[in-house]
Amino acid sequence: MTDRMSRSAPLSDWFCEHTSILRGFDVDAPLDDLEPLRDIVGDAQVVALGEGAHFVSEFTHARQRMLRFLAERCGFTVVAFEFGFSEAAALDHWLRGHGDEADLATVGGTTNAGVNPELVHWLRRHNRTSAHPLRFVGVDTPTAGGQLRPALEPLADYLREVDPEVVDLVERALAIADRFTGTSVAVAAPKWAQLDGAEQDALTASLTRLLLRFRSLEPLYVSRSDQAGYDRALRHLEAALHADYMFTTMRDLFAGGGMEGDASVRDHYMAESLRWHLDRAEPGTRIVLAAHNNHIQKTPVYFGGELAALPMGYYLHLLLGDSYRALAQTHTAEHVAEMHPSEDTETGFTVTEERLDAPAPGSVEAAVIDAGYDAEISLTNLRNAPVEGLDGIRTQSSSLSTPVPRAFDAVLTSPTTTTYHTTSLHSEH
Repeated sequence: MTDRMSRSAPLSDWFCEHTSILRGFDVDAPLDDLEPLRDIVGDAQVVALGEGAHFVSEFTHARQRMLRFLAERCGFTVVAFEFGFSEAAALDHWLRGHGDEADLATVGGTTNAGVNPELVHWLRRHNRTSAHPLRFVGVDTPTAGGQLRPALEPLADYLREVDPEVVDLVERALAIADRFTGTSVAVAAPKWAQLDGAEQDALTASLTRLLLRFRSLEPLYVSRSDQAGYDRALRHLEAALHADYMFTTMRDLFAGGGMEGDASVRDHYMAESLRWHLDRAEPGTRIVLAAHNNHIQKTPVYFGGELAALPMGYYLHLLLGDSYRALAQTHTAEHVAEMHPSEDTETGFTVTEERLDAPAPGSVEAAVIDAGYDAEISLTNLRNAPVEGLDGIRTQSSSLSTPVPRAFDAVLTSPTTTTYHTTSLHSEH
């Protein structure tokens, strides 16, 4: 290994002094090498674990190890994923050991954000064998924004109890939504765009009328049910309305256009879902949040100088201040998994390995390489990092320009990336 301390560049010297080496990706290995994570986490109530690209095994395995550490050594009891709010209860039930392995076939939800068969089977085993089990909750719109039924079916059940006269509005919305449903918004948005404009408007109008009535009649609904039931049903309805908004956003994005910051609508829903879970948690509950780096960062996301989104982490930082910590994952490999829209696939995208240019000066990856850690799995504490000069990090097969120490509290860097292609929770483990 290169003599790290012989480096003269201030940024690489700083990385040498604030970086720890991790032993590997074995999720069942001893956790002592992750002790530096304790200082990064501090007494934060929410700690986000990111990934620089979906479908990368190293990121999944590193996240599992950190989940174990945070559960077993830091007292975290809940893991929240970039996974549908409406679908998570069924998965949590299975992860806590209810039913048998085959029952996973009845669980749906987002699978491109790390909630893959390997992860869920490991979580079920962890909850069965560990003294520190983890509850699972979701924060996202249904099925990566591809379906409304997971949110609207429980909403209809609730309304049959408290306001049966408006169930027809839900059924009208479902009749339209089922015509373009898919496994992700990459499938649904192009199909939604093929609907007649009157049908698109009818779907939005139905959901909007439901939301206005729902909020106005809260006292009546609660008297006919209870506050907890009302709150959950409202969150299902809000999930459907936010997903409906994103059909337009993603259609425009796929076409190379769209309004500035329009993707913030989904991220705001995710942040508010996390707040929803926090508000109903036992005092002292600590939550691990798992999502893409672009969702957990505290700074706005810009691409090509244009605002793409105010991310979930931006809102959570506003809400929680220093009680929210964000840990990115990146890599120094020469290739990485990338998702390309494709209307000919079940998921709406293909996953390929893309060759990458060498990391640019000023990026996290260049600093890691210059510090001599390019052959190691490394964890760098960024909480006191110099903002000047550290302004880039890889994201998918491109790079993101942002003041990295303001965006993230730490970064875990892998020297390799291995692509996996599983997208279904129901695949063989």
